[in-house]
Amino acid sequence: MKRKYLYLAIIIGVIAFAAYKYSRNKEKKIEAPEPAKKGVPMEVNAIIVSPRDFSNILTVSGSIEPNEQVQIRSEVSGIIRNLSFQEGSPVEKGQVLFTIDDTELQAQLLQMQTQEKLAEDNAQRASLLLEKEAISTQENDVAHADLQSAKAQTQLIQAQIAKTKVRAPFSGRIGLRSVSFGEYLTPTTVVANLVSTNPVKVMFSVPEKYTSQVKEGLPLKFTVSGKPKHFDAKIYAIEPGIDAQTRTVQIRALANNDDGELFPGSFARIEFPINMVREAVLIPTEAVMPVQNGKQVFLLKNDKATAVNIESDSRTNTDILVSEGIQLGDTVLTSGIMSLKDGMEVSVKIQP
Repeated sequence: MKRKYLYLAIIIGVIAFAAYKYSRNKEKKIEAPEPAKKGVPMEVNAIIVSPRDFSNILTVSGSIEPNEQVQIRSEVSGIIRNLSFQEGSPVEKGQVLFTIDDTELQAQLLQMQTQEKLAEDNAQRASLLLEKEAISTQENDVAHADLQSAKAQTQLIQAQIAKTKVRAPFSGRIGLRSVSFGEYLTPTTVVANLVSTNPVKVMFSVPEKYTSQVKEGLPLKFTVSGKPKHFDAKIYAIEPGIDAQTRTVQIRALANNDDGELFPGSFARIEFPINMVREAVLIPTEAVMPVQNGKQVFLLKNDKATAVNIESDSRTNTDILVSEGIQLGDTVLTSGIMSLKDGMEVSVKIQP
């Protein structure tokens, strides 16, 4: 009896499963989309070609250099008696940075000033005696020569004393000092580095084939490591000759650095403009489709997509410079390029 009920339950389960599968297949057939209607225009984006300036960009590597840079040294030997600058601080042109002991020079100056006074008195007496014909002209000349020699020696010592006060040759920022108060200096000792970093120089080289396009005053842009910002610079100096080993010409540009964001020694990536074209025909790169004979775009003519072959000279990451095939004012389709066919009706949305 129990076996009979078991068979009956199995039969009912099989019938229920078959009914479920049949209902699912029927639902799928009902939900199947209808085929696309023929004759409905395809919606695409487009642009109207307007005149724009085009610059083909040559990217080269370079470096940031200070506008001026010098190693601060003492011209005379001696002991440091005063350090009047703070490491890493800005200094002004003519500011006293440190002072060398000038005790001996001051004593020599006093001695020479005394000798100069004596020589001056002797020269005056010689002039009076010459008027009275008490001495010869030669003796008078010797007395005046001694006076001039004494004055020259005095000026020499005064110049040496002036050198004991080391001043900043230009305004800038002074680096870390390598000496201490009371240390004995010689002219070979570097006290610190002084750099001027506003503006900064941008140093780079370009291949010789572009030398005819390099001109003073030409603007360019560059970036440095760690900063997405683009900086502006302007070429101010060009090496008159080409490097025989690298076949490049060296160029220097000046860049404003009011914010102090540019540091000497930094790596720079320079975007150098070449082949400037005024009122050029530029179209987006996504509008161009490669074909067997070259490149092709679709233009809007009579509400239909019309395939046109084009000739292009140069390109950037976003635009292509067209030399033949497109005129200013044409409407170029920019989306759905792979699905378009010549003569297909389209509904166009003009992009700015």
